[in-house]
Amino acid sequence: MGDNQAGQNINGLILAGATIFLCVLMHFLYRIMFSNKKKEALEHETESDLGSPTEEATSESGAIDTRVSAKNKKRAPWKGKTEFSHPWLLKNLKGHPGNVLLVDFSANGKFMAATCDDGSVILWDIRDLNQKEHKTLRVNIEFDFASHVSWSPDSKAFIVHTVQENHIVVYKIERKKDGAIGSATTAITFDKVHEDNVVGFDISSNGKFMMSCTSKTDMVIWDLKGQQLSRLDTYLMSTYAAKISPCGRFIVATGFAPGIKVMEVVFTRSGEFKQVTKAFELTGHTSGVYDVAFDVDTSHIATISKDGTWKLYHTKIDYTRGESPHVLETGTYTQTGNPPRIALSPNAEVLAVSVDSSIEFYDTYTGKLYDTVENIYSGLINYMKFDASGKYLFVCGDRVIRVIHNVCGYQTTIESCKRLLGSKQTSATVERLNKTIQECKETLAKFGK
Repeated sequence: MGDNQAGQNINGLILAGATIFLCVLMHFLYRIMFSNKKKEALEHETESDLGSPTEEATSESGAIDTRVSAKNKKRAPWKGKTEFSHPWLLKNLKGHPGNVLLVDFSANGKFMAATCDDGSVILWDIRDLNQKEHKTLRVNIEFDFASHVSWSPDSKAFIVHTVQENHIVVYKIERKKDGAIGSATTAITFDKVHEDNVVGFDISSNGKFMMSCTSKTDMVIWDLKGQQLSRLDTYLMSTYAAKISPCGRFIVATGFAPGIKVMEVVFTRSGEFKQVTKAFELTGHTSGVYDVAFDVDTSHIATISKDGTWKLYHTKIDYTRGESPHVLETGTYTQTGNPPRIALSPNAEVLAVSVDSSIEFYDTYTGKLYDTVENIYSGLINYMKFDASGKYLFVCGDRVIRVIHNVCGYQTTIESCKRLLGSKQTSATVERLNKTIQECKETLAKFGK
């Protein structure tokens, strides 16, 4: 009995040991098999993702192209803004951090102020437009931006009208020894008087007064110390533009009504403000007038209307004796859904009309379209102004000011000289006119005209 019991115990131990050994062996084999399958699955997945070496290179190249393409698409509008090219383009004045709204030139012709919608005003040294680099000074308007900017007549200060607060702020200029602008500091802030958007702001060339006008019919005449001289109504239902004439006598307001108000700001002989009186009215349009522009001495005024026409008026008149302005020429322009802007050359021979992002140049003597410079910006043109010489047109939009050659002006000069040659002239005058014609023809040839 004892031997049998011992044998059974040994057999039980052997069976248990064999069972454990088999379990360990099965577990080991299972792990090996599972690991191989997992490895194969990973390798298959990796091969599916990467493909063959050729496919891998193609896929990688495609990924790179896609990234570059996406980057290019994102930056395309910016490149369009700064890389505009045209035979008439003199240069691009870059470096503006925001959309350029408006520019004004100092009376001495040395500087230009440009206001942007990001709250900055950039002061440019433009004494030599042909130089590669231009000195600039950035002036920041805290928590606001300026819709308008104007230089003082003595070129020692500039004035802005802010959008959010509707404030007029005067900045005093400090110069460096070399004549460049060194700094600009706030000198005066006028009291707020307007509640609506200001569409017109300017300072007279004689330094006697300033004007601000809202999109409604509210206009205020100021002295240079911030005191209100007069407050009046434009009676236009809605005002689109208001500007002071270059001679410093008149204010012209345009708007929903087709009639164009020309008002004179009158002072006494001692220089004291007297009154604002109606001088005359420019008539002929059949619908509201978007914009107005002047030549250098206010002897001509140009207007552009919703009726699809522009007009050039002769305004060198004595209205106190009953003389009335008359239309010299009428032309048509390309209408779009956006209001156009206009600029008149100093000699009144060329009218520039903005049509969305393009500019149409018109001969004001014939009323005919001379040429069009297209797609100057990716967005709309905000403002245009000829320099004092009339050789260049400064165009505002996007983040850059484009300086365009007034090529049309050379052609109109040729035609003006030919008309003068048709009348009796001295030999010296004939020689001078012929020389001018030849020089203009040579310049036009450079532009392919």
